[in-house]
Amino acid sequence: MTGSYRETDNTVIFLTALLSYNKNRGNLFLLIPIELIKVRYYIMALLPTSALSGLLRGSPFKPIQEHMRVVFSCVCQIPPLFDALYHKDDVQLSIFAEKIINLETEADKLKSKFRLNMPKSLLLPVDRKDLLGLISDQDAIADTTEEIAQILLYRDMTVPEELKVLLDELLEATIEISSDAKAIIEQLDELLEVGFGGREFDKVTRMIAGVRRGEHNIDNILHRSRRALFEVENSLDPVSVMFWYEILGLLGKISDLAENLGDRLLLFMSK
Repeated sequence: MTGSYRETDNTVIFLTALLSYNKNRGNLFLLIPIELIKVRYYIMALLPTSALSGLLRGSPFKPIQEHMRVVFSCVCQIPPLFDALYHKDDVQLSIFAEKIINLETEADKLKSKFRLNMPKSLLLPVDRKDLLGLISDQDAIADTTEEIAQILLYRDMTVPEELKVLLDELLEATIEISSDAKAIIEQLDELLEVGFGGREFDKVTRMIAGVRRGEHNIDNILHRSRRALFEVENSLDPVSVMFWYEILGLLGKISDLAENLGDRLLLFMSK
């Protein structure tokens, strides 16, 4: 550790605190003050970036990334779920719906564990509330995926032929934007190492812009899908029409939430 010293004419009172690294949890905790010392010199301790990132490798970014991987696994079950629906394979549909429900439950547990174990004082360049908001946004993606699975699991749905091509396009775009959002979350460690700046910041900013373009593309697909559904809704029973509009809305919500993740990251990177 290197130090820089600045002399001052006035007596400076500063707090000496003890920092303890918890190897089991990998968190840095600020413990109770040891003493107040009157000195004639103000001592500023400076840690090199590499040393700081080493201390913080066990930071809450790890569980956030673990949580996002489970969320993404949840979303990845949507295409085979719809494939089972296309083929009217109730057994496979139930299997994939249950996978989604189980993964959503796992994501909930990880979120709760993160909230309970996250210390209130963190040596991080990110506010605690921002981290809590980030994992809540991620969890909302899993919740939305579960809502889709429950509709298809508990209601006998038939896919209108006019909607299949657009649905496939929508599902592919949904997986793509979810994958892009996950890739951004995986960059948190690299961002930390460079102090949320430099080339890594520029790289993540471009990735976030890509997610925004993906969300705009999905909005376009949704517009065409709703239009196609509107044109055939008279040939369908009204309740099924209502549920199809709901399903389209939920698929669109996943892309909105993915965009929200990017926006939230951009916000606290800029603080």
